[in-house]
Amino acid sequence: MQIGPYRLKNQLIVAPMAGVTDQPFRNLCIRYGAAMAVSEMLSSNPDVWDTDKSRLRMTHAGEDGIRSVQIAGSDPELMATAAAVNVQQGAQIIDINMGCPAKKVNKKLAGSALLQDPQLVEAILKAVVAAVDVPVTLKIRTGWVPEHRNGVHIAQIAEDCGIASLAVHGRTRQCMYKGEAEYDTIKAIKKQISIPVVANGDILTPEKARFVLDYTGVDALMIGRGAQGRPWIFREIQHYLDTGNKLAPVETNEQRQVMLEHLKMLYSLYGDYKGIRFARKHVGWYLNQESQRAFRAEFNRLETVEEQGSMVEHYFDEFAAN
Repeated sequence: MQIGPYRLKNQLIVAPMAGVTDQPFRNLCIRYGAAMAVSEMLSSNPDVWDTDKSRLRMTHAGEDGIRSVQIAGSDPELMATAAAVNVQQGAQIIDINMGCPAKKVNKKLAGSALLQDPQLVEAILKAVVAAVDVPVTLKIRTGWVPEHRNGVHIAQIAEDCGIASLAVHGRTRQCMYKGEAEYDTIKAIKKQISIPVVANGDILTPEKARFVLDYTGVDALMIGRGAQGRPWIFREIQHYLDTGNKLAPVETNEQRQVMLEHLKMLYSLYGDYKGIRFARKHVGWYLNQESQRAFRAEFNRLETVEEQGSMVEHYFDEFAAN
C-alpha cells in the first residue's frame, strides 16, 4: 500500500487510540510487524498545546517507522494550522479524526460528529490538504446512525479533496463499540473510490484479518483494541496471511520481557508518577484473564516503579515454577 511517497511494508496499521497509542506502544507494535502506527489524537485547539499531554504527543524523538500524527477539531482554519505545526515538528503524514465516537469530542462537533455535515467535512479536508506538503489521511465511521450510513458519500468527498488514504471503522457513531462491526459499507466504499482504503473494527484474530481483507477488498487493515496487551498480534496476523498457518502462542518468557520493557518505556516517557498509572492499564490488558483478576487488583494499588517491576517478575517466576 502506498501513502504519498511512503510504501508500507505490509497491510497492517496500528489504529490511533487516545490514551493508548503513545510512543512506547507504537514502537512495540512496529517492532512486532506493524507497517505504520498512527499517533493519539491531538486537539487542533492551540490553547492546549502547551500541556504535558500535548507536548508528549507532538514529540517524535526516538520514533520508529513512519510518523503519522492524528489531529481533531471542527474549525478548518485551526485544523490547517495544527497540521502545519505538526509537520514542522516532524510529522510525515497528517491523519484527520472523523471517527472518534466519544461524547466529549462529539459535543465540540469534532470526531464522528462531523459526518452529519458533509459541507464542513469538505471544508476541513480542503484546508488541511492545502496547508501541508505531506500526505493527509482520514479516518471515519460508516455514518452517524445505522439508519443513515453516509460513508460512501464522505469517502467520495475525501477522494475529491486529495486525501491520500481512507480508514473506515465498521460502526456508526451511535453504535459506539457495541455489537459487531459491519463490513458491507467498507466494501461499498472500496468499490466507489480509487484511493487506498483501510478496514478497521473487530479485527482480533488472524482468521478475522484474512476474512476482512478477502470480503472487502481493502488495501490494508487497521487494528486497535486487538493489539492492547498483544503487540505481537501483528506478527501473528502477518504469518497467517503469508502461510495460512497460525503461530504458536507467544511464549511466557517473551511476554515477561515485553511487559517489563514496556513498563520501563512508560516510566521514561511520563516520569514515575504518571508512568505508574499508565502501566496499570497496560498490565491489565496483558494479563486480562479472569484468573488474573487478583493480580490486577493488587498491581493497581502499587505506588512505586520498583514495586511494579518486582510484582511482574514475581508473577512470571511463579508461572514458570508451576
